[in-house]
Amino acid sequence: MQQADAQAARWEHGAKGEAATVRLLRPLVRWRLLRRLLRRPVWVIRHDLRLRGRRFNVDHVAVSPCGTAVVVLDSKNWHCGRTTALVGGRVCCDTEDRHEQVEKVVKYARLVEAALGLPGVAVWPLLVVHGSPVAGGQLEARVEGWDGPVYVLGPDLLVPRLAGAPKLRDPQRAALVAQRVDSVLLPYTEPG
Repeated sequence: MQQADAQAARWEHGAKGEAATVRLLRPLVRWRLLRRLLRRPVWVIRHDLRLRGRRFNVDHVAVSPCGTAVVVLDSKNWHCGRTTALVGGRVCCDTEDRHEQVEKVVKYARLVEAALGLPGVAVWPLLVVHGSPVAGGQLEARVEGWDGPVYVLGPDLLVPRLAGAPKLRDPQRAALVAQRVDSVLLPYTEPG
């Protein structure tokens, strides 16, 4: 019973981080018509998904306004007052090694990329950390076998990072990529 209570407390704590990310992402999709009229990029964002035939959940998926990128975003809610930093090339929250979380979001990105099967669409893993301050606001972590950095961001840099993506817009291509995301990623439901 005690173990089940501890697991439930961890899920609740993690859910708070996911909810905070949902709130942060709202400006990227709010007032869709107004943004189109002003010719500003609009992101398509989905939350709490799973791949067909898989049991893990993907916290957030964002399709870029140009339709050339899909961001697989994992939310974390780590210890307040303990800084998240790179230590010996590994992401740590104070003295706790958390690099497996970076490796996990890369795994999810690879699986999503394979499931989408869309040439010319890059899939980027990204981690946003709530609670624990991220040293310098962002980290560039490396995972063996993954080209390029995996960004670990504090919440203040998440929306500016996404909004700062190329300003190109291809609504038709973005809509096709979003349709593909919706066809291979399903709403996550608790196993039971």
